[in-house]
Amino acid sequence: MSRDLLHRLGIDLPLLPTTSVGSFPKPSYLTKGRADRKKGKISEQELGSLEDRATREWIDFQERTGIDVMVDGEMYRGDMVAYFAENIPGFDPGGLVRSYGNRYYYKPIIKDQLIYPGAITVEWWNKAQALTQKPLKGMLTGPYTIMDWSFNEYYQNRAEATFALADLIRQEVANLISAGCKIIQIDEPAVSVRPDELEIARRGLEKVTAGQNAYFITHICYGAFEKIYPAMLDLPVHNFDLEMSNSDLDMLEAFKRHPFTKDITFGVVDVHSHVIEDVALIRSRIEKALEYLPRDSVWIDPDCGLKTRSVEEAKAKLSNIQAAVFEIRART
Repeated sequence: MSRDLLHRLGIDLPLLPTTSVGSFPKPSYLTKGRADRKKGKISEQELGSLEDRATREWIDFQERTGIDVMVDGEMYRGDMVAYFAENIPGFDPGGLVRSYGNRYYYKPIIKDQLIYPGAITVEWWNKAQALTQKPLKGMLTGPYTIMDWSFNEYYQNRAEATFALADLIRQEVANLISAGCKIIQIDEPAVSVRPDELEIARRGLEKVTAGQNAYFITHICYGAFEKIYPAMLDLPVHNFDLEMSNSDLDMLEAFKRHPFTKDITFGVVDVHSHVIEDVALIRSRIEKALEYLPRDSVWIDPDCGLKTRSVEEAKAKLSNIQAAVFEIRART
């Protein structure tokens, strides 16, 4: 683990720090509230009160469970790309497209020059961080993924669109740091889908992170890791949050051939399954990871965001993750 950097930032974490990728399922009252807002049945202020309530409940759950690095649960967001597109001038909402299974999202369209509107996530980060003494991650979608999951009708090519987005996201990172945020996660799931564009993604992230005083994580999931590893280690972040369990830990053999040289947040439960992995199974996955990875470099979390699970499933998966980590710490 980059302990020196974390210590300089005033963060002291235990062995195998636990966290979440970012999103949690919305409770039924909030799902209804969001639908009611679209129909004009409630005001924006009333919806905001419901989002505040859900955020407080998820922070409280993480506190009681023992999670080490918090997330706000993204109760105020829909899709991870559409949320930012809705807040950045230059985007049009676009129409519904199918993402996976029977899930859909509005694919944004870059119609004009993209302009940073001022802080997008800082107010929510401030509200959530005020609810806990533990560090709370800033959560952003990366420039390459926003570009890849949008239609581009303005910039000359994919690289130019990525770098324009990177300039905006860099400003959001600076605003989060000014607010006191010390751990910032920049989600880039698209980089494992187009290996030939890894250099575009790297340059985009470099624009975002260079010279910024924070501990940076990037989340990558459900793609062809084997086609971008070990080259992906050149991405300018301190920690890679990776889906590992859905693919049966198969990347560990690649780590054996080419050691993982950065911190890793190791996914130990499958977020696309209703099955609640028991503590023994999760513990065995962590122990397997520690056969290949330095103990001080490993964080633990689910494979991906938990928003597709029920509230009960998400809580059970997180509780079992924390219980497994507690057992391993007790033996060390």
